[in-house]
Amino acid sequence: LCLSFSRDLSEKINADRRGTVAHRGRHDPAFLEYLLAHQSKIRSPNKTFNFTSGVVSGRFLPSIKMSQILTPRQAEELHKAIIAYLFSSNLPKAAAALREELQIGESFDAATCKKYEGLLEKKWTSVVRLQKKIMALESQNASLQSELDNATPTSLSQRNQDPFNWLPRSPARHTLESHRDSITCVAFHPVFSTLASGSEDCTIKIWDWELGELERTIKGHTKTVTDIDFGGPRGATLLASSSNDLTIKLWDPSDDYKNIRTLPGHDHSISAVRFISSGAAGAPGSGNLLVSASRDKTLRIWDVSTGYCVKTLRGHTGWVRDVCPSPDGRFLLSAGDDYTGRLWDISLAKPDVKLTLIHHEHVVTCCTLAPPTAYAHLAQLAGLKKPPPTTDMAEFMATGSRDKTICLWDARGNCIKILTGHDNWVRALVFHPGGKYLLSVSDDKTLRCWDLAQEGKCVKVLEDAHSRFVSCLRWAPGVVREATTNDDGQNNISAIPSKIAGKPHNIQIRCVIATGCVDQKVRVFAN
Repeated sequence: LCLSFSRDLSEKINADRRGTVAHRGRHDPAFLEYLLAHQSKIRSPNKTFNFTSGVVSGRFLPSIKMSQILTPRQAEELHKAIIAYLFSSNLPKAAAALREELQIGESFDAATCKKYEGLLEKKWTSVVRLQKKIMALESQNASLQSELDNATPTSLSQRNQDPFNWLPRSPARHTLESHRDSITCVAFHPVFSTLASGSEDCTIKIWDWELGELERTIKGHTKTVTDIDFGGPRGATLLASSSNDLTIKLWDPSDDYKNIRTLPGHDHSISAVRFISSGAAGAPGSGNLLVSASRDKTLRIWDVSTGYCVKTLRGHTGWVRDVCPSPDGRFLLSAGDDYTGRLWDISLAKPDVKLTLIHHEHVVTCCTLAPPTAYAHLAQLAGLKKPPPTTDMAEFMATGSRDKTICLWDARGNCIKILTGHDNWVRALVFHPGGKYLLSVSDDKTLRCWDLAQEGKCVKVLEDAHSRFVSCLRWAPGVVREATTNDDGQNNISAIPSKIAGKPHNIQIRCVIATGCVDQKVRVFAN
């Protein structure tokens, strides 16, 4: 539109000055702006505006004023943007003629052109994006309205089911696409609807998982981002990332994800990074500790406030692939290429291996500690008469391997159950916060849900979780609810009926999981 307009502009203005055009109002700046802004809306047999020839047929309504559309400042910005666009399109004569006609005296040097030349494109593309969002919201609204109109008590109860029994289902709520290479890791913010993803394209991307929108791209690593995690001191959440460039980087979400510290020290690729809960390893209440696992066969514990490595754990004889801290910060569970899982007690002055888990026949790729809510189900698998105290944080564990199996372990290092069903490497594990299920993803492209109350039976398979290898899986952390008291002064949490006793009533479960894949996509499954 601007190019067609600009090619004829000089000729039209010169013709107007010679008196060959009877109605000067046809080339009035406000009129031209109106045509530019509303050419798509003016369509009728009797009112046709031909921008290429400059011929205007029909009668333009004089009551329509440009001032009703744009403020004076907006109009001035539009004028400058058009002129800058003409200059950048190598049409200096047309730009000069338009500037003279609009009586704009500002000198359009290189800096001025650079300031304004992208304005038209930005405005145009923003309108297109808004139109797409509106259409998507209208479609979603229509779908929800249809669901509500056809709702039955059964369908509503299924949609709003007990979060302790919720499992992901297809299709995913959002499929997030922006990375240019395989997704390696995902992590949820502990409070907000923020999801981070890392990739082999060396970037971290921040998403709003509720809206399914990309918020920003973080660049800093020079090689594959292998893992990410949110954590840190209470009220001062940080994002940690590890990479094959041998560094860990800390980013501040409250300061536009500024890189506040880089932690060097490992001698080879870093596989995993996790924040350790407050009160661990001689730093009570600080929440400043971080653990990393590396191909250099070690685990390292870092003080994020200083950037110093405070402890180095040696015991694995091969690449350490994964690490999982216990909720109380006392234990670490690690997995490695030496076919073992290892449980470490880091509360000791000299941390040591408490258990070595031996059963897998290939590389152990992932590991996780069971939450206390799962103890009742796992105790039955272990043959215990009663479950261990929920105050103990490392009573049961799970490991996944390239041998395509998942092993469940007790605190004595016994393999109490082997879960089979995956047809390829098991890549990630997560326990359902309610404690009844274990979820896993694999290179066989599936997500599987195992029911611990049914002796680990696979009760659900998402065959279409992704189109290629599924590389990572995370569950959104629960939101802590403040306990309230009833009229008798009793705590409402303890007053909950005994039939649901043992559940973390002070934690609101968020029924949201995220998966990442070699297909460069992140998928969000939510209730």
